[in-house]
Amino acid sequence: MQVLYTASATASGDGRDGHVETSDGTFTLDLAVPKEMGGAGGAANPEQLFAAGYAACFHGALRLVARRAKADVTGSVVAAEVGIGPNGSGGFGLTVQLVVDLPAVPRDAAEQLVEQAHQVCPYSNATRGNIEVALAVRESLAA
Repeated sequence: MQVLYTASATASGDGRDGHVETSDGTFTLDLAVPKEMGGAGGAANPEQLFAAGYAACFHGALRLVARRAKADVTGSVVAAEVGIGPNGSGGFGLTVQLVVDLPAVPRDAAEQLVEQAHQVCPYSNATRGNIEVALAVRESLAA
Protein backbone atom coordinates (compact mmCIF):
# COMPACT_ATOMS: atom_id res chain seq x y z
CA MET A 1 0.00 0.00 0.00
CA GLN A 2 1.28 3.46 -0.87
CA VAL A 3 0.75 5.70 2.17
CA LEU A 4 -0.73 9.06 1.14
CA TYR A 5 -0.93 10.61 4.60
CA THR A 6 0.11 9.70 8.14
CA ALA A 7 -1.65 11.14 11.18
CA SER A 8 0.34 11.40 14.38
CA ALA A 9 -1.11 11.86 17.86
CA THR A 10 0.22 11.47 21.38
CA ALA A 11 -1.57 10.41 24.56
CA SER A 12 -0.26 11.54 27.94
CA GLY A 13 -1.44 11.64 31.53
CA ASP A 14 -3.41 8.72 32.92
CA GLY A 15 -4.57 6.99 29.74
CA ARG A 16 -8.35 7.31 29.62
CA ASP A 17 -8.11 10.13 32.18
CA GLY A 18 -5.41 11.91 30.23
CA HIS A 19 -4.81 14.15 27.26
CA VAL A 20 -4.41 13.65 23.51
CA GLU A 21 -3.02 15.95 20.87
CA THR A 22 -1.87 15.78 17.28
CA SER A 23 1.71 16.43 16.27
CA ASP A 24 0.67 19.48 14.24
CA GLY A 25 -1.25 20.99 17.18
CA THR A 26 -4.59 21.24 15.32
CA PHE A 27 -6.30 18.91 17.78
CA THR A 28 -5.88 18.82 21.55
CA LEU A 29 -8.33 17.28 24.00
CA ASP A 30 -8.63 16.19 27.61
CA LEU A 31 -10.12 12.73 28.21
CA ALA A 32 -12.15 11.18 31.03
CA VAL A 33 -13.54 7.74 31.73
CA PRO A 34 -17.33 7.83 31.16
CA LYS A 35 -19.58 7.60 34.23
CA GLU A 36 -21.03 4.36 32.82
CA MET A 37 -17.57 2.80 33.23
CA GLY A 38 -17.00 4.15 36.74
CA GLY A 39 -15.27 7.39 35.81
CA ALA A 40 -16.02 11.05 36.39
CA GLY A 41 -17.20 11.72 32.84
CA GLY A 42 -17.38 15.33 31.71
CA ALA A 43 -14.78 15.01 28.94
CA ALA A 44 -14.33 13.10 25.71
CA ASN A 45 -13.29 9.44 25.62
CA PRO A 46 -11.54 7.20 23.06
CA GLU A 47 -14.81 5.59 21.93
CA GLN A 48 -16.25 9.01 21.04
CA LEU A 49 -13.11 9.81 19.06
CA PHE A 50 -13.35 6.49 17.22
CA ALA A 51 -17.07 7.06 16.54
CA ALA A 52 -16.39 10.53 15.12
CA GLY A 53 -13.56 9.28 12.93
CA TYR A 54 -15.51 6.28 11.65
CA ALA A 55 -18.62 8.38 10.92
CA ALA A 56 -16.60 10.95 8.96
CA CYS A 57 -14.60 8.34 7.06
CA PHE A 58 -17.68 6.27 6.20
CA HIS A 59 -19.56 9.39 5.08
CA GLY A 60 -16.69 10.22 2.73
CA ALA A 61 -16.75 6.69 1.30
CA LEU A 62 -20.53 6.85 0.95
CA ARG A 63 -20.37 10.14 -0.93
CA LEU A 64 -17.68 8.67 -3.23
CA VAL A 65 -19.74 5.59 -4.18
CA ALA A 66 -22.90 7.70 -4.47
CA ARG A 67 -21.15 10.12 -6.82
CA ARG A 68 -20.02 7.18 -8.98
CA ALA A 69 -23.63 5.91 -9.04
CA LYS A 70 -24.95 9.42 -9.76
CA ALA A 71 -27.10 9.22 -6.63
CA ASP A 72 -28.34 12.36 -4.86
CA VAL A 73 -26.68 12.56 -1.44
CA THR A 74 -28.26 15.87 -0.49
CA GLY A 75 -28.84 15.87 3.26
CA SER A 76 -26.91 12.66 3.85
CA VAL A 77 -25.74 11.95 7.40
CA VAL A 78 -23.81 9.08 8.99
CA ALA A 79 -23.99 8.41 12.74
CA ALA A 80 -21.61 5.95 14.40
CA GLU A 81 -22.32 4.32 17.74
CA VAL A 82 -19.32 2.64 19.37
CA GLY A 83 -19.90 0.31 22.30
CA ILE A 84 -17.27 -1.07 24.68
CA GLY A 85 -17.53 -3.96 27.09
CA PRO A 86 -15.87 -7.09 28.45
CA ASN A 87 -15.03 -9.63 25.74
CA GLY A 88 -15.28 -12.69 27.99
CA SER A 89 -11.54 -13.39 27.77
CA GLY A 90 -10.32 -10.91 30.37
CA GLY A 91 -10.10 -7.98 27.98
CA PHE A 92 -12.46 -5.54 26.34
CA GLY A 93 -14.00 -5.38 22.89
CA LEU A 94 -15.83 -2.90 20.71
CA THR A 95 -19.00 -2.92 18.63
CA VAL A 96 -20.03 -0.40 15.99
CA GLN A 97 -23.37 0.50 14.48
CA LEU A 98 -23.41 2.86 11.51
CA VAL A 99 -26.78 4.51 10.88
CA VAL A 100 -27.06 6.24 7.51
CA ASP A 101 -29.59 8.83 6.40
CA LEU A 102 -29.95 9.19 2.62
CA PRO A 103 -33.21 11.13 2.36
CA ALA A 104 -33.09 11.61 -1.43
CA VAL A 105 -32.35 7.96 -2.29
CA PRO A 106 -34.89 5.11 -2.48
CA ARG A 107 -34.38 2.54 0.30
CA ASP A 108 -33.12 -0.33 -1.89
CA ALA A 109 -30.59 1.92 -3.61
CA ALA A 110 -29.56 3.42 -0.25
CA GLU A 111 -28.86 -0.05 1.16
CA GLN A 112 -26.73 -0.90 -1.89
CA LEU A 113 -24.75 2.34 -1.53
CA VAL A 114 -24.16 1.67 2.17
CA GLU A 115 -22.86 -1.85 1.40
CA GLN A 116 -20.58 -0.44 -1.31
CA ALA A 117 -19.28 2.24 1.06
CA HIS A 118 -18.56 -0.48 3.63
CA GLN A 119 -16.22 -2.11 1.08
CA VAL A 120 -14.45 1.20 0.30
CA CYS A 121 -14.15 2.82 3.75
CA PRO A 122 -10.69 2.40 5.33
CA TYR A 123 -12.20 2.11 8.84
CA SER A 124 -14.54 -0.66 7.64
CA ASN A 125 -11.63 -2.45 5.99
CA ALA A 126 -9.55 -2.13 9.18
CA THR A 127 -12.29 -3.44 11.47
CA ARG A 128 -13.64 -6.21 9.19
CA GLY A 129 -13.30 -9.54 10.96
CA ASN A 130 -12.11 -7.86 14.16
CA ILE A 131 -15.24 -6.25 15.61
CA GLU A 132 -18.96 -6.43 14.95
CA VAL A 133 -20.07 -3.63 12.60
CA ALA A 134 -23.81 -3.31 11.95
CA LEU A 135 -25.09 -1.19 9.06
CA ALA A 136 -28.52 0.44 8.98
CA VAL A 137 -30.34 2.85 6.70
CA ARG A 138 -32.57 5.07 8.80
CA GLU A 139 -36.14 4.00 8.01
CA SER A 140 -37.79 7.32 8.72
CA LEU A 141 -35.71 9.27 6.21
CA ALA A 142 -35.11 6.82 3.36
CA ALA A 143 -37.07 7.80 0.25
